[in-house]
Amino acid sequence: MTHDKDWHPATRLVHGGTTRTAFNETSEALFLTQGFVYPDAESAEARFNGDDPGFVYSRYANPTVSMFEERMCLLEGAGAARATASGMAAVTSALLASVKAGDHIVAAKALFGSCRYVAETVLPRFGVEATMVDGTNLDEWKAAVRPNTRVMFLESPTNPTLDIVDIAAVADIAHEAGARLVVDNVFATALWQSPLALGADVVVYSATKHIDGQGRCLGGVVLSDEEWIEQEFHPFYKHTGPSMSPFNAWVMLKGLETLPMRIERQTQSAGRIADFLAERKAVARLIYPGRDDHPQAAVAKKQMRGGSTLVALELAGGKEAAFRFCNALQIVKISNNLGDAKSLICHPATTTHQSVPEEDRLELGINGGVLRLSVGLEDADDLLNDIEQALSAI
Repeated sequence: MTHDKDWHPATRLVHGGTTRTAFNETSEALFLTQGFVYPDAESAEARFNGDDPGFVYSRYANPTVSMFEERMCLLEGAGAARATASGMAAVTSALLASVKAGDHIVAAKALFGSCRYVAETVLPRFGVEATMVDGTNLDEWKAAVRPNTRVMFLESPTNPTLDIVDIAAVADIAHEAGARLVVDNVFATALWQSPLALGADVVVYSATKHIDGQGRCLGGVVLSDEEWIEQEFHPFYKHTGPSMSPFNAWVMLKGLETLPMRIERQTQSAGRIADFLAERKAVARLIYPGRDDHPQAAVAKKQMRGGSTLVALELAGGKEAAFRFCNALQIVKISNNLGDAKSLICHPATTTHQSVPEEDRLELGINGGVLRLSVGLEDADDLLNDIEQALSAI
């Protein structure tokens, strides 16, 4: 009989980590409970001092949440995981659990706006300095290292311009400095990129995106080796309470069952749309990881197994053209979410990256004409027709 670690990803995402009650239910059980009852005081003592490995309180661990965590470990190749209430809870707790006052982190400048806020504003309040670098420039990573550097943090592909950072190379720099590398893998998904296999120490996700993938629940997850999760991360997680609700974990489990089909379909459609947009005069710049003209195409081919469900484009007419294009779309909806079954578009400069100073946005290539398109599950021909008619409106 094959073991779940030998299964292909699609099988793991349907069956992996499943535990059943005495009722032998088909679907995973939803344990909407805050706490757990012990048969006697001695059992309670044993549970709390660790002699009995059972559940204590749903802020610490919960059967439904644990199934989601185990399934994510099987997909990611991680030793252990903890699910969080949101993607930003995953990012923030992974960073805070790794540093103390007097430490230093190095982070790529190309980050989601809230991630930059945590690195540049939150951590310094607690005595942790941050140096921001061009993630695609390995020399900047090396130059930023200090004796007290404890963490390096990046996302790849980046939000929203889909730059590709060489994860293995940055991991080598981090480890030589005695630091841990934390990678936000949301845009690639675990199906197209495996940061831990490339040398990363911690992987974080906003499960709100592709994992749920249908616009229902917030969630996040932090994955790493068992020792770091149990010894370093879990105490922080247990006492500060960023845990995921059992209901949201149950929704995420259902989302994982269809993840491969959704990601494959969305990636195929995104590739077609990227090729279409690359030939349009109104498009001044088109960025897609699956194309040979991507600025870091060689790195993408080295570390990714597929493109992305996201397409980045810059319209020649700037913000005015971008707004007219968005407003003319009929199938594609304007929203700041991504990885959804519905195709969504956003104008990063005025939404997801509005909090980033304009000078920093321009340095990252996020000008008024830049748009981020998250490709959904609609028929690709319908999406192409919708995009074509919207382009004609500008």
